[in-house]
Amino acid sequence: MTETLNISINKTANSKIDQVDFNNIQFGKVYSDHMFTAEYRNGEWNNLRIEPYEAMRISPASPALHYGISIFEGLKAFKDEKGQVNVFRADKNFERLNISANRMCMPQLPEQIFFEGLNELLKLDNQWVPDVPGTALYIRPFMFSNDDYIGIRPSESFKFMIITCPVGAYYAKPVKVKIEDHYVRAVEGGSGYCKTGCNYGPAIYPAKLAQDKGYDQLVWTDGRDHKYIEESGTMNVMFVIDGKLITPALGDTILNGITRDSVLALARDWGMTVEERKVEVAEVVAAAREGRLQEAFGAGTAATIAPIDLIGYKDEDFQLPPVEGRVFSQKVLKELDDIKLGRIDDRFNWVSKV
Repeated sequence: MTETLNISINKTANSKIDQVDFNNIQFGKVYSDHMFTAEYRNGEWNNLRIEPYEAMRISPASPALHYGISIFEGLKAFKDEKGQVNVFRADKNFERLNISANRMCMPQLPEQIFFEGLNELLKLDNQWVPDVPGTALYIRPFMFSNDDYIGIRPSESFKFMIITCPVGAYYAKPVKVKIEDHYVRAVEGGSGYCKTGCNYGPAIYPAKLAQDKGYDQLVWTDGRDHKYIEESGTMNVMFVIDGKLITPALGDTILNGITRDSVLALARDWGMTVEERKVEVAEVVAAAREGRLQEAFGAGTAATIAPIDLIGYKDEDFQLPPVEGRVFSQKVLKELDDIKLGRIDDRFNWVSKV
């Protein structure tokens, strides 16, 4: 039997929890009392600790600051009606973290460090997991280069950390998206399938241009011809066309979303026709124009299921049917919530309890 890790715990003397209005939480604005840290040096992980959430010291020469040598994940914990803390599909986040680490020349994080660090942190900050409907505890594991070296080479030292924050809805209303036909998020052979910081920073400017025109997010297209739909800025994208669930197939330009995978599993379990394939922009536009695009939505940890209200493409906007009439996405949102909150049987074994 594997021995329990030696994780030192330094509890805060001044909890901030009494300052939080859990009925009115903005996404990513308030952070829990503690954070978990592990350090990698000389080929080994060590110095595992939980300490108060606070600013940290980092070398001004860190390659994380200069070259984006950083990766991250996002998952959520929920409190069920009995007060039990449930974490949704953390095993998939751990798996994806190490896929990203491999692409960025980072060391593999041991499974025991990830899960024991996460569990101990959640036990200590369990009161930060909100029980207000529509809320959750967002969990952000991340790793970055901790070298004191400004040269370009694979780094030798790293920090892995986990911070958490109580959150409400990422999108307060159905979103308006614009299909991007100029700027590029990812290309074949690149790092688009990873959750690395250098994928997200360059996407902010084109997203802002779209927001200035009244859209909430972009739908990215392939970097070569802008012919095929890939994903949205904060989520994978899915369509219900002629009663079929259609979503772009995974590749090295598309993130393997965990909510995406969950939606597809539920759809297949219900006997719905599912197509993972190349999805042409022209196909979606034609379906919208002809009234065959019954539903469009984003799927992601932060957004969960985000209904798409309007799709813009080349100065033309396509209004989608009202959210209230969207049978599939509303059904899948309820099913996911019921699984996460322990209201129904977890037949896929997606939930782990703390």
